[in-house]
Amino acid sequence: MGASRSSLRNFVRGRFVEGISTFEKVSPVDGSVVAVVHEAGSGLVDAAVRAGREALEGPWGRTTVAERVRLLRRVADTVEARFDDLVRAEVADTGKPVRLARELDVTRAAMNFRSFADMVACTGPEAFVTEFGNGGRALNYTVPKPLGVVGVIVPWNLPLLLLTWKVAPALACGNAVVVKPSEETPSSAVVLAEIMAEAGVPDGVFNVVHGFGAGSAGEFLTTHPGVDAITFTGESRTGSTIMRAVADHVRPVSFELGGKNAAVVFADADLDRAVEGLSRSIFTNTGQVCLCTERVYVERPVFDEVVSRLREKAASLRMGSPYAAGTTTGPLISLGHRAKVVSFLERAVQEGADVVVGGGIPDLGPGLDGGAWIEPTLWTGLDNSSRVMREEVFGPVAGLVPFDSEPEAVSLANDTEYGLAAVVWTSDLERGHRVAQQMRVGMSWVNDWYLRDLRSPFGGTGLSGIGREGGRHSLDFYSEPTNVCVRLAGP
Repeated sequence: MGASRSSLRNFVRGRFVEGISTFEKVSPVDGSVVAVVHEAGSGLVDAAVRAGREALEGPWGRTTVAERVRLLRRVADTVEARFDDLVRAEVADTGKPVRLARELDVTRAAMNFRSFADMVACTGPEAFVTEFGNGGRALNYTVPKPLGVVGVIVPWNLPLLLLTWKVAPALACGNAVVVKPSEETPSSAVVLAEIMAEAGVPDGVFNVVHGFGAGSAGEFLTTHPGVDAITFTGESRTGSTIMRAVADHVRPVSFELGGKNAAVVFADADLDRAVEGLSRSIFTNTGQVCLCTERVYVERPVFDEVVSRLREKAASLRMGSPYAAGTTTGPLISLGHRAKVVSFLERAVQEGADVVVGGGIPDLGPGLDGGAWIEPTLWTGLDNSSRVMREEVFGPVAGLVPFDSEPEAVSLANDTEYGLAAVVWTSDLERGHRVAQQMRVGMSWVNDWYLRDLRSPFGGTGLSGIGREGGRHSLDFYSEPTNVCVRLAGP
């Protein structure tokens, strides 16, 4: 029973194995122990990498695109068959409301496998006929090959969604993977390992190793000479550490890192839609989404109204058991992360913020008082010189700032070292296009948030990452093209 709540083991070469030690995974809802997790030592990480290499040298390395497409679709079917098991694993680890886990995390997991199966099935090699002045011709065409063994390091905020977002295209391109889930959210990766085996994924193609970063499975994986590429989603500082680890071997990396995302609300915006959209972009998953908004710039004529309406939205959110029908908002991932968020809220007040709503730890009564709960929080009174307005908090918080002109709004939104996402709210679509294109980000929405086409590029600039995922961008990263040139005719 690899997915037993009492014991979460590593998955290597198609079987569950124990680690060198264990650690407890604690529920962020009430502080109870969710599972005992087996930590992988360097030897087990090495065994997982070797298992991936052996799979590539065996039948898996000779699979056709059509065979991999059929396999990914079987995985998607099995995800749906194990839907409730995955929901329970996600809720146990993260504490998020069960509705969110069902509608977002697990639904997207199945969608990721189906989408990349469809994409790789419809994506052919490039081909060019080159004509020379002397009548000669040549055919150039590309042969995509897998990168090899890919290290997949997954964060804790959307663990299953982001795991499948990386694994699906990696397998579609014929790679083997070694997954290192966050130590905060190991459960769904173990259920997914069971799903892979049930769907018929060959032994060694999908491996899971549990542990931490430095001195543990994370470091062992990123420094292993047998790993051909690393894909990572998480903090910018961790991305820098991984870059240093892979530099000597010049291995390709794909990083989706932090964000300090801005929303710009113009006075002509549909305020009903804007406030509803801002409420989602600030508070979804307790603000623990890389795309969440932490800076809101509002044109001065509607500033007070937007602040007032957002205050009402924040006050209407309901914290509680993830399985309770009325719960809208879960806890933060851990007490350690809550301490970080609280330190930012305290600093905001020290820097002169006027707290509009929230700002503290709620009293939810017996049974939940051991959880990592935090109040949804909004403030005014700070500008971009404040540390709290410049560093990623990663919680259900945002600062609201007035502006007086379009150029000022663009300047304020772009005044950051991050560059992941932005949102523009306006009824003037010409302005919407204009401003959205001026945002120095990887993704820019107009009059919506988190609206995704899985074929479109996903990623950021600056401290927010390197490379793009999604559609052809993912397939390009997870494959290595070889150009073949054949002379056809002529001297």
